Amino acid sequence: MSKKKFFDALTIGFALFAMFFGAGNIILPPIIGLLTGKDWDWSVTGFSLTAILAPFLGIIAVLYSGDEFTDLGKRINSLLGWILATAIVLSIGPFVAIPRTAATTFEIGVLPVFEDFNPVISSIVFFTITLVLSISPSKVVSIIGKYLTPVLLVLLIVLIFLGVTNPVGDLQDMKISGLEAFRKGFYEGYQTMDVLASVIYAGIIISAVKSRGYTQLEEKTKVTFMAGSVAIFFLLFIYGGLVYLGATSDYPLDEELKRTELLLYISNSVLGGNGTIALALCIALACLTTAIALVCATGTFFSQLTKGRLSYRFVVVVTCVSSAYLAVKGVDDIIDYAGPFLGVIYPITLTLILYMVVFGKYVKRKAPFVGAIITTTLITLYQFSVYIIDLYRESLFETELHAKNTIDSLNSWIEIIPMSRYDVPWLIPSFIAFVLIFLVGKFWTKDSE
Repeated sequence: MSKKKFFDALTIGFALFAMFFGAGNIILPPIIGLLTGKDWDWSVTGFSLTAILAPFLGIIAVLYSGDEFTDLGKRINSLLGWILATAIVLSIGPFVAIPRTAATTFEIGVLPVFEDFNPVISSIVFFTITLVLSISPSKVVSIIGKYLTPVLLVLLIVLIFLGVTNPVGDLQDMKISGLEAFRKGFYEGYQTMDVLASVIYAGIIISAVKSRGYTQLEEKTKVTFMAGSVAIFFLLFIYGGLVYLGATSDYPLDEELKRTELLLYISNSVLGGNGTIALALCIALACLTTAIALVCATGTFFSQLTKGRLSYRFVVVVTCVSSAYLAVKGVDDIIDYAGPFLGVIYPITLTLILYMVVFGKYVKRKAPFVGAIITTTLITLYQFSVYIIDLYRESLFETELHAKNTIDSLNSWIEIIPMSRYDVPWLIPSFIAFVLIFLVGKFWTKDSE
């Protein structure tokens, strides 16, 4: 391996790590550890599947299909691909993920240091910096990979090393099974939104690989895999460390527990008086790198979607302004309203990625992939409708008992599906739909001959 290829893969890998490691990635692991205690390792396993492995497969799925998510979308149906891509970009962009980066920066990076600081001003400053660094998309990977990520990694490694060697408390028995801990980590991995981001980031990463001279498919794939391996290693180390710090934090559990407060408690307990400042810098860097990548991806996507009628710079400005407005709501509010939506869009995207990575090279017909996606969509929409019914139960039902019985009955239909206990009830039905449509198409083709 040449020295150039090694350093190119390292730089792109650092950039990929920083793109994935944003607001949700730093505030979610500690609370997972706190809630799972001595079974923290099971929760890390579940979290790693949805927050590390699945996102990497998203990049590979796009790489196998072309250079952009739209190339992946064409493998199923162009219109369906564009609709799914738009939903993904809006969720990882101005509606959820980008505002959350600024909200997290304010709650953990600004407020603990400047107690009376105005959230509106904080949001404006954050997105002004983001706008300046996002206005030139060709420089995004270099800015993030060479300058911002190394500083972020050093800070996180120091925090984790000190927290592991001198734990604040002992591992607690939270009276849950390994399976429950696994499910907790698996479901919380949805909140990172990295699977959604991966299929959009793929275009940025593949473009960066090609710009360094790796235009042949074999070379392009090799460097992308090397860069992905770098990102996976650091993500697994950081996630595992943060979950363990949460599990040994000795933080009291109560109904008012806030994710940001737990992270601040851990940082101050491990680093002492310097903990607040160190964490503030760490959060600012993590959120800024993710915001830059997401704003860049949003601008590129909508510019391409409108065939240049909306310029990249115009979309970037609109994204920053709208995100600045939503960021003032706060982290927990953003996570709460995002949860149900992610419960629908995440499985659909994951279905597309899994089937394209596993079967994309061998199955060229579109129908089996469309069938699998439609099956997943129907199941997730059913779950979403049950959630809505439960949310408005007081106005829909005359008594609480009536509401409970109805909701339990609706949930029972999902619970009979294999793998529902692992929060993937769509997996087996979508596979059955894929296989059946593939076989029917195969026999139909033979008969027509």
